[in-house]
Amino acid sequence: MNNQNKRVDLATTTNISSTYQGEKAAGYIAAALLSGKTLDGGNITIKPNVKYKEIVKKYSNDELVFDSSCDFVPTSTITLTEQVLQPKELQVNLQLCKKDFRSDWDAISMGYSAFDNLPPSFADFMVGQVAAQVAQKTEQNIWTGSSAISGQFASFDQLFRAGGSGVIQPSLANASITGSATVVAGLTRVLDSIPDTVYGKDDLVIYVSTATMKAYQLAVSANYAGGYNQTNVVGLKPMDFQGIPLVHAPGLKANAAVAAQKSNLFFGTGLMNDMNEVKVIDMADIDGSQNVRVVMRYTAGLQFAFGPEIVYGIG
Repeated sequence: MNNQNKRVDLATTTNISSTYQGEKAAGYIAAALLSGKTLDGGNITIKPNVKYKEIVKKYSNDELVFDSSCDFVPTSTITLTEQVLQPKELQVNLQLCKKDFRSDWDAISMGYSAFDNLPPSFADFMVGQVAAQVAQKTEQNIWTGSSAISGQFASFDQLFRAGGSGVIQPSLANASITGSATVVAGLTRVLDSIPDTVYGKDDLVIYVSTATMKAYQLAVSANYAGGYNQTNVVGLKPMDFQGIPLVHAPGLKANAAVAAQKSNLFFGTGLMNDMNEVKVIDMADIDGSQNVRVVMRYTAGLQFAFGPEIVYGIG
């Protein structure tokens, strides 16, 4: 009888568990948070390394230049406005089945895909699926989120409406910006409300919703009989209103528009923070299933510096 040991090959399942924390997680968190349209387009100011809190300051002064004299006489009053930017701790706990994603990953890894940037591993592919959903949720939270709801943070809508914010809030009730016949009238109300102190600034824009963008495109086509409505000009029309760029903000309420400098609106997160964590946990070795658990922990929050230079028109 031969007692020589023999190797027996058994079917195995590739384990894809991975953990990223702090700085190592920054790339994944950045993709999840900053790939939404508002943040990815650089349409507000991003503060990427807020550990806990950060003071947002706005500097202004009154008359600065006076007639010459022999003495030094302080002649200008400096006003320093402070707001606290404190990102909220958020998390994602999601369970996915590898079986549902394996065919898509195999197609990508074998080159049968329209995408040029290939995730280097199946774990990265899984994280990418979740990151895309987080980016979409972050876009919504930026404009309509509520700090009182789990999984959301205080949006600009909540901050602008808060008592004492100082934000200018013209009513668009009788000048809807979601209809092509009235969108110009509504945007004109927003334009007329912009303070002279910021009008003409390089980074002044008007943020509009998808509904307003559609309505404005139709209005521009209809009102330029000799140009934009011609058959040879059927694409996207210039997105500006009286010289001020219109920025598409998909998360914004349909009947709302915001006029502000990009440098006056802030998004804060702790990309390099130890609180950031991304885990991909393969459950095969734990319970024998084909499930994968994806865990993300991160921080996100908003603030503005000076309310009286922001216009929030809403119907």
